[in-house]
Amino acid sequence: MSSNHIAIAALLLTASLAGCRTEWVQLTPEGEQVSLATPSEVSECRRLGSTTVNGADSIGFMQRSARQLQNELVRLARNEAGLMEGNRVVPESTIEDGRQTFGVHRCP
Repeated sequence: MSSNHIAIAALLLTASLAGCRTEWVQLTPEGEQVSLATPSEVSECRRLGSTTVNGADSIGFMQRSARQLQNELVRLARNEAGLMEGNRVVPESTIEDGRQTFGVHRCP
């Protein structure tokens, strides 16, 4: 296969991956019991701790959309909070290098 054919194949693969809407992170049964909240919504809840989650902010040389990355990070945080017996997560930082910290809370 010539270098031109390889370059075209790589470009087509990258384009198809960029358009793919498959969710890379699935909610676990524990994560399904956890919801995203605001700080005011957890003011009466017990804080269990925090979790810092990482997602891929790019695939190869293609940047992922901020929305895709944010949705993935929230799903990861919900899964982690479920393992900690929490039922609410609250973002505590902005996304930096594909990483974000969430507070984990247990609300009645």
